[in-house]
Amino acid sequence: MAAPWLSYEQWGKQYGDLVHSSAFGQDFVIINSAKVAHELLDQRSTIYSDRPSVLTNKLFCAEFNLAFLPYGDKWRHHRKMFNVALNKRVVRQYKTMQLQKAHELLENLMNTPKEYAKHIKTVSVAAIMAVTYGYDVVRNNDPFVTTIERFLDLFLFVLTPERAALLGTFPFLARIPSWLPGGRYKKRAAECRALAVNVLNDPVTYVKDKMAAGTARKSLVYDLFKKENGKADEEAVKEVAAAVLLGGMETTSSTLLIFLLAMVLNPNVQGRAQDEIDRVVGSERLPNFDDRPNLPYVEGVYLETLRWRPVAPLGLPHMTSTSDIYEGMYIPKGAIVLLNLWAMAHDEKRFPEPLAFKPERHLAPNGTLTEGISYHPFSFGRRICPGMHMVEQTVWAAIVSVLATFRIAKAKNEFREEIDVNPEFTNGLSSVPKPFVCSIVARSHSAERIVVGKNRDE
Repeated sequence: MAAPWLSYEQWGKQYGDLVHSSAFGQDFVIINSAKVAHELLDQRSTIYSDRPSVLTNKLFCAEFNLAFLPYGDKWRHHRKMFNVALNKRVVRQYKTMQLQKAHELLENLMNTPKEYAKHIKTVSVAAIMAVTYGYDVVRNNDPFVTTIERFLDLFLFVLTPERAALLGTFPFLARIPSWLPGGRYKKRAAECRALAVNVLNDPVTYVKDKMAAGTARKSLVYDLFKKENGKADEEAVKEVAAAVLLGGMETTSSTLLIFLLAMVLNPNVQGRAQDEIDRVVGSERLPNFDDRPNLPYVEGVYLETLRWRPVAPLGLPHMTSTSDIYEGMYIPKGAIVLLNLWAMAHDEKRFPEPLAFKPERHLAPNGTLTEGISYHPFSFGRRICPGMHMVEQTVWAAIVSVLATFRIAKAKNEFREEIDVNPEFTNGLSSVPKPFVCSIVARSHSAERIVVGKNRDE
């Protein structure tokens, strides 16, 4: 299936919010509603917190990642390290740095707007490398970034439950020589394993060298080493840091591309958000986190960006550690549980006109934010994304900064006619907008002046 979440959504409408399927002898349970996800993954988390053993993770040397670890002692150890270094209180200390990276994005967009995809990826990597390793990314051809991006591209290609089930049933596919048809798995896996060594080791070596020289900056790795007074589990530190980096890069860049596409397609939304920024912030400075409580419509734009086109429509698969019964339905032990976040985000009962981009759906009639959220983009239960506070701050900083500075619109051809944008998205673990043309220009001379001056000061 090219976009399985759409098929699963239709199954849900036909058969109910909890659907059973099987492929290659493996049981699959698909959850299509937030209510069922909450009742199973949150309220019965001991049953639904495991991960399936996926051959592709081992082949591509990604089994170290917290996201893929089986539920057990190692997972708890890694999760505790995450919570120490990236809890909601700690990540607030990175706000100034995240705004600085967002301002670098503005300058890059000002200089070469047609390269928006490259600039968005750059800001995503730069913010996460700074938080994780205290490292400032070189703008062009950074050696760390080149390695990380290639590793991620190789691994995301195979990271789908369907491909994993296929390889689990027919493991000989992994042994086909790379020069035979169908042998690209083996070739890609070998390259991925070699890159994984560098992804794990090189950035941590950088931090250790800086610590020895007394010039290390605050970062996740620095905090973990300091907390243990030199007795930190170095392998665990490497694995936790790499998990933050790999997970945050894809999530952040994909979300910002979706935001940009939404603004091209919804100029009225963009205009209303910019009017709010002008009213609250003015035109003599860029917004900051202190302004956030006074920008409810911008907050609605952020929340709607997460809901409109989920970057990971099926999340990551869970697995039942014991059998269970839910509303008379038997769920076997070892079943792979898929969260159809797409279906939850497009539930017509919660979100009328779900395919429309409507930030006001997150606001009360008086214009304030509604209490609570009915959609959970960072998943459920004990496997909820531990880096969500960091990603959330980076994405908001980029969104509000871009809105304050640029007018994003459809591009025009040589006859000054608008070029229609027909949104297309990739399929796989992540769903990202395919390249589209657009116009990104400064809203005013003062906006341009502020961006240039701000980056000189920083």
